[in-house]
Amino acid sequence: MDGECYLELSGSPVQFERATNVNNVFFDEANKQVFAVRSGGATGVVVKGPDDKSSVAFRMDDKGEVKCIKFSIGNKVLAVQRTSKSVDFINFIPDYPLTEFSQECKTKNASVLGFCWTNWNEIVFVTDQGIEFYQVFPDKRSLKLLKSQSINVNWYQYCPETAVMLLSTTVQGNVLQPFAFRSGTMSKMSKFEIELPVVPKPAKLSLSERDIAMATIYGQLFVMYLKHHSRTANSPGAEVVLYHLPREGACKKSHVLKLNTTGKFALNIVDNLVVVHHQSTQTSLIYDIKLKDPDGSVNTHQPVLPARSIHPYRIPLSGPAVVPAPPPAVPCQLYSSSWSVFQPDIIISASEGYLWYLQVKLPPAVQLLQDKGKLMDFLLRRRDCKMVILSVCCQILEGRETGSLPVVATVFDKLNQVYKDYLEAEQSYTLAMESGPSRGSVQKRPIRTQAVIDQSDMYTHVLSAFTERKDVCHRFIIAVLMEYIRSLNQFQITVQHYLYELVIKTLVQHNLFYMLHQFLQYHVLSDSKPLACLLLSLESTYPPAHQLSLDMLKRLSTANDEIVEVLLSKQQVLAALRFIRSVGGHDNVSARKFLDAAQQTGDQMLFYTVFRSFQQRNQRLRGSPSFNPGEHCEEHVVHFKQLFGDQALMKPSTA
Repeated sequence: MDGECYLELSGSPVQFERATNVNNVFFDEANKQVFAVRSGGATGVVVKGPDDKSSVAFRMDDKGEVKCIKFSIGNKVLAVQRTSKSVDFINFIPDYPLTEFSQECKTKNASVLGFCWTNWNEIVFVTDQGIEFYQVFPDKRSLKLLKSQSINVNWYQYCPETAVMLLSTTVQGNVLQPFAFRSGTMSKMSKFEIELPVVPKPAKLSLSERDIAMATIYGQLFVMYLKHHSRTANSPGAEVVLYHLPREGACKKSHVLKLNTTGKFALNIVDNLVVVHHQSTQTSLIYDIKLKDPDGSVNTHQPVLPARSIHPYRIPLSGPAVVPAPPPAVPCQLYSSSWSVFQPDIIISASEGYLWYLQVKLPPAVQLLQDKGKLMDFLLRRRDCKMVILSVCCQILEGRETGSLPVVATVFDKLNQVYKDYLEAEQSYTLAMESGPSRGSVQKRPIRTQAVIDQSDMYTHVLSAFTERKDVCHRFIIAVLMEYIRSLNQFQITVQHYLYELVIKTLVQHNLFYMLHQFLQYHVLSDSKPLACLLLSLESTYPPAHQLSLDMLKRLSTANDEIVEVLLSKQQVLAALRFIRSVGGHDNVSARKFLDAAQQTGDQMLFYTVFRSFQQRNQRLRGSPSFNPGEHCEEHVVHFKQLFGDQALMKPSTA
């Protein structure tokens, strides 16, 4: 089963001093920092972030129990809440006064529920009676109230990625009021109501902070509501309801994830997948809101893969190692009740002193998802997908039966759709850059993700090796190559010549010249100079290839001297000579160019034939076989004499 685990904890977790009765642990979701506060800070505070550079250690006076502690962005100012009335601040900016300063909430009789930094010098206090938005002046050791809003608050959540805060209001707590923050401004967004499974009578707080999470999925902000199974309603299990929260406009219920079970759940977002952890079965489910289920309504989703546990994790036992050997390790208790889950992809075990990032492993998904079309849709949206997709293509071709061609076609079309979208975006960007910046729009260069599988990727990792296989019917190989070319043409993507070359080489290898002739005759293989050259090189194996090649070069409207250059560069000297005669240009071409090419081949008889051909031309045009000094052929004459002797030279005709 371990091989089927598609989720794992990061290999290098952030380690911190575990929670005890003297050491309190806090987590700041904005900076992704863990604070270990010993004895209220008097015996030390250790801050650990995602990388070693963001680790900080310091002491502060014990002025009472710490309720909340967070650094501003960039670790410039520390904010500490110890009472329900005020927040204390300590400067960490070099050369600024280190003395603490404090700010009480402005609303009378209000209790501070917590605070959030929205910028390095902007902070929001959340009280049970509303929110207060402040600007912090570290040099003056003071704060200035920018804006406040009165509203009854049960609890709050903050999404640092989008700087959106969500307040739970009303007696039942199910009316949510979002606020957006951006460089000194606070704006009220449209409030919305969460549909409760059962409305309590008399009314009481029914929506728990535990059942709501905010996260960005595919670039859009969603509020996720864990709707528990209602014993009274005839529902098969709990579900996660996703509400899309746009910057402007109403928040709408947009997706429902069916959990098909009941119990305690926790949510993460990994690589745009919603991960639902189920404590009692110690398994997790993943959902992709862009995958549509054909049997369900548009926005109802079943798990993409069967439920599996997170991959087993072993915690190394610390202690002096006598010999350099792998340290002994104990299995970590997965899905422990001491785990805390934070957005988007963080799991913290305060009792063990670990912070992990949750990760998706794609190879197990390949085995668990049999529908190859659906598998491709799933993989193409994942971050590190390229090599997995290419290995899936190889696996599909292992099928070897013609029956698998429709599957191959579906996969190629899905890959080329993404490829085409990227090429079009790249083209639009280039055109926009050439025409100069337009007013009000900033054109961003399209990012090439791993989902863009181009022709060289397919050639190198899939098709080239596939054509070499001896255990696969050559007709299936050709069918697959032509299917890929068909798909490229369907998306109007210019086919690279090396793919046509692969087709031609495969046809020649199996002596399928009639098929090659048909492909060329009906322009299945598009004209190109490299292809024409390849055909020329096949002349000895398949004589008609010579004429097919010349016809192709003529169709390309290639200049005659360019065709000659192409032929000579491929050491097709006689073919070049025949071509130049066929277009009536033999009298004017440079003899030296042809003689150089013939000499470079090392073929003596070829050199003899070409040399004699130009002697005959000279005789016909000037009445003498000799070369004019301006033709610079002296060294070739010497070479001819060395090979064949003076007597082999043509004598002037007396006629």
